[in-house]
Amino acid sequence: MKRVRVAPAASFDMEIKSIAPDKSISHRSAMFSLLSDRPSTIRNYLKAEDTLHTLHIVQELGATIKKEGGTLTITPPSSLKEPEDILDCGNSGTSMRLFCGLLAGIDGFFVLTGDKYLRSRPMARVAVPLRSIGAKIDGRERGNKAPLAIRGNASLEAFEYDSPIASAQVKSALILAALRAKGASKYSEPKRSRDHTERMLQGMGAKLQTKANDDRYAVFVEPLREPLEPLDIKIPADPSSAFFFAVAAAIVPGSRVVLKNLTLNPTRIEAYKVLQKMGAQVEFVQKEDRYEPIGDIIVSYGKLHGVEVYQNIPWLIDELPALSIAMAVAKGKSVVRNAKELRVKESDRIACVVENLKRCAIQARELEDGYEIKGGELHPAHIDSCGDHRIAMSFLIAGLVCGMEVEDTQCIETSFPNFLELLSQISEVRLGD
Repeated sequence: MKRVRVAPAASFDMEIKSIAPDKSISHRSAMFSLLSDRPSTIRNYLKAEDTLHTLHIVQELGATIKKEGGTLTITPPSSLKEPEDILDCGNSGTSMRLFCGLLAGIDGFFVLTGDKYLRSRPMARVAVPLRSIGAKIDGRERGNKAPLAIRGNASLEAFEYDSPIASAQVKSALILAALRAKGASKYSEPKRSRDHTERMLQGMGAKLQTKANDDRYAVFVEPLREPLEPLDIKIPADPSSAFFFAVAAAIVPGSRVVLKNLTLNPTRIEAYKVLQKMGAQVEFVQKEDRYEPIGDIIVSYGKLHGVEVYQNIPWLIDELPALSIAMAVAKGKSVVRNAKELRVKESDRIACVVENLKRCAIQARELEDGYEIKGGELHPAHIDSCGDHRIAMSFLIAGLVCGMEVEDTQCIETSFPNFLELLSQISEVRLGD
């Protein structure tokens, strides 16, 4: 297992143009190209293990992929083909859950699997509602664990589904299934989760409407009558990946970072607003808006204070491990609630965050749906990443304050291949076996 040590950092002032392209939008751009009958052009696609798995699955389903420099041209087949082999999603829950929705309405037999971490993650939240509208999905634990076997059904029933949780993956899977249904469908969730699927499909011409009120967020979907317009998209930088360096600037005295060309989608920058509320200086500079609003985020050090985080949790669920590092050095107590979803990510992120903070001499306590952290002085420690890239990267950022050693860091390659390269521009980074 790869081990990484990082030394404490001096103040820094840097501009980062090479943040990894957005993973969520990369996954979707490859998948959604299959909904057109003409070639899609995708620039700046994320070349990480998980997104490359998605690209390979698209190819296995019959698409032709041409690569020229940083541009992909994906030409869909006239009809998706039944693959000869199992489809490997790697470590990506996004791939597995969205492909469940996409393939549920396609004639053919498909098997989805992934690495040991993905095979332990719950899939019933997608499989159960899809089965209720005619999809045939099975797997371990009655379809809750991969490998998942899908017998596609080209005549799914129209539906109205009220999800008990706000999840972009569940929502996206149901929307993709609705595009193949017999009639108009409605999906609703308690609060609006990240909305890349809606924005991108609307940009491609899908007949899809959204409605939000205080109690629910709803998506109304008309089935496809004809193929969608092809994508012509440049993937923006990932604000979730960039957030690690936002936290770095916020916790290392005298530091500043300019994060270039990020999506400024309101459902993706909530963690930056929490960091701003805690006392960091944060500025948003929008430059364009086609499929997504895009621009820069500038973050500078500030004396941080504790905060309570319980609203808009689906908008910052992935950034909470990194945000916990800011909470660990903030003055006073911070509390995270309504985040039980953290327990079924690549690891139980509530347990992993709390255990590792304790190793760093920070007082932290697990809650059923979050945690409490009393800010203090971080101490160097030996950290177990739990095989989770966000845990690994978060505690390496913590190491910029005090020094840190993190085990099992090969998982970083799945989402942010140049993370360590960027980190080494701030402080000394040593790799070990």
